[in-house]
Amino acid sequence: MPNNTAKPARKRRSYYLYLGVDGGGTKTQIVLMNDAEEVVAEGEAGPSNPLRVGVETSVANITKAVDAACDSGGFSRGDIQAATLGLAGVRRQDLRERIRESFVSRLRVKKTLVTTDAEIAWFGTTLGKAGLVVIAGTGSICLGKNAAGEMAISGGWGPLAGDEGGGRNIAEKALHSVAKASDGRGGPTKLSEMALEYFRASSVDNLLVAIYSPQMDNSRIAGFARLVVETALEGDKIAVEILKDAGQELGIAACAVIKKLKLERHKMPIGCVGSIFKAGKLLTGPMCEEIHAIAQKAFLAEPLMIPSEAAALMAIKNGMNGLRK
Repeated sequence: MPNNTAKPARKRRSYYLYLGVDGGGTKTQIVLMNDAEEVVAEGEAGPSNPLRVGVETSVANITKAVDAACDSGGFSRGDIQAATLGLAGVRRQDLRERIRESFVSRLRVKKTLVTTDAEIAWFGTTLGKAGLVVIAGTGSICLGKNAAGEMAISGGWGPLAGDEGGGRNIAEKALHSVAKASDGRGGPTKLSEMALEYFRASSVDNLLVAIYSPQMDNSRIAGFARLVVETALEGDKIAVEILKDAGQELGIAACAVIKKLKLERHKMPIGCVGSIFKAGKLLTGPMCEEIHAIAQKAFLAEPLMIPSEAAALMAIKNGMNGLRK
């Protein structure tokens, strides 16, 4: 007689994964980490700073990056046990709550912590010990914590009210120098040539059309900072001065945090995170001069891990210990 016994359905293997998100004004990077603290998948999508793109677009881009990572690793959303979302532009508690509610409704990850991109970068530098991190990417911000767990922030006010030392601010100053050079109000600079190349303008006059076009967004303008750094490294005096000013501003931001946390006499790491630090000592030299004027024992430190990995590690720890909102 034929055997009509149905074979039991094969169970899909279950994974225990933890999501770390590093979301800024230009892009979103995520990693999935297993409980052995190994990165098993990565994903990338568009910007997720809610002040720039709105809450729903922010969460949509995070979701897109998560799905890309899951597809590449053969995982599903249901494998994610806990998540830490480190995002630019979420200093306000109410905005963090809105992001969290939207994210949880989409991905059903109840153990989700929404915090700033600065805090995950800080954790990636200090692993939770006293110290600071200075971020200089599209924008800029400094965050620190002391041994008592007290936190202080300086900067992160966006392109209109702040972001001194960040890419958008550096690019803006460079464009000011190009305009002054063209008018005869300032000295000649190779930045004029670089601006024409980057913004695809045939002349300085046509540069106006390019930089004020409706398609020209904050991240595109900030991207010009990369050429400002290259021009400074080639010795252009005006570009060098722009980076010197940027370094001083970042140092001033760090000093404000050091004073708030009363860390002037402490030996502590200061992490440097973001593309602008590719300028090296042209930027960090002036920054350290400002810092060492009040905190001689402070020292620059390489991050121990990238921010998205730090966020995933935070998710593991928070997933095991329970989450605060």
